[in-house]
Amino acid sequence: MKIPILLFLILGYSSVYSQEAYTTTGLDTLQFLNLFNKNSNPEVECYRIPAIITASNGDLIVAIDERVPSCGDLKWSKNINIVIRRSHDNGNTWSEIETVVNYPDGQSASDPSMILDKTTNELFLFFNYMDLNTEKDIYYLKVVSSLDNGKTWSIPVDITSQITKPDWHADFKFITSGRGIQTSAGKILHTIVNLQKGLHVFGSDDHGKTWFLIDTPIMPADESKIIELSDGPWMINSRVKGAGIRYIHTSVDEGQTWITTSDSALIDPACNASILRYSSIKQGVNKNRLLFSNAHSSDSRENLTVSLSYDEGKSWPIQKTIYAGSAAYSSLSILPNGEIVLFFEANDYQDNLFVRFNLEWLTDGRDK
Repeated sequence: MKIPILLFLILGYSSVYSQEAYTTTGLDTLQFLNLFNKNSNPEVECYRIPAIITASNGDLIVAIDERVPSCGDLKWSKNINIVIRRSHDNGNTWSEIETVVNYPDGQSASDPSMILDKTTNELFLFFNYMDLNTEKDIYYLKVVSSLDNGKTWSIPVDITSQITKPDWHADFKFITSGRGIQTSAGKILHTIVNLQKGLHVFGSDDHGKTWFLIDTPIMPADESKIIELSDGPWMINSRVKGAGIRYIHTSVDEGQTWITTSDSALIDPACNASILRYSSIKQGVNKNRLLFSNAHSSDSRENLTVSLSYDEGKSWPIQKTIYAGSAAYSSLSILPNGEIVLFFEANDYQDNLFVRFNLEWLTDGRDK
């Protein structure tokens, strides 16, 4: 496996870089853009938990935690906000940092994830909330939405009572960061982790007006991603503590029952990852393709790798290192022109890098 030559552009706001590095094939050269780091705002200790999505008009939106006093997670920080940047030109230039969720000190919002409803063109951004002054260690689950491709956002809506059970009130629970999906039938699906009671799927049948919980615990599983397979079943790809590999859960009855296997091809240090459908024969293209990104190491958060499957996740014949150094959470999306974009944590959570490449680069020209 070749390790690409890494060209870094460590930039702050409204950054521009050359398109050439992405369209020149035959070179193992990638160009990285640092969208959030200490230089973005000296008053912010760090930015963590990246998410990326392509809006209905083709714009890219990246969301992330703005962790002000420390890099601590939700239950350890009294000031975490959700911020975004937007790009109208496939990631060549970006807006300045825009705040989407900002509560008063003592109340924090964390772990952004996004879903695009392709029927209504509405974007949903989910997050986890805690009031550390009055209800420390009690998690609430909320969502905001945008009808103008991320330019403006609604006020937060608390959906905790719809997607959890009453006896979960004091449990350690959270919506998985990154993204969820919309199925071919229009159903919105996402995952919620309850560390005491297992992973669960939640969703909406009415384009986000109301939400439901599928009360079937899935184990072993921590932060997970759900996709729809080409012939209709649902598949969840899960982080599992101490396993050194990913676990796969498949359902043919819309989440009522699950079959669980491990995937030794996807080694993993128990770190949040990303899985995404690139193409489907049902969409009129020549191949089924799934993309998966993770820190491809059994015990260290490093070696950020993108894997490609042609058989709905049964095997991963293409695995290419994107970033060989320290790397953690990652999030994938696809541009209208077919290029792949990746947004991930790097360098011991100090940087959050954006990179773009195409299938020909990923497969060294073997995707024919």
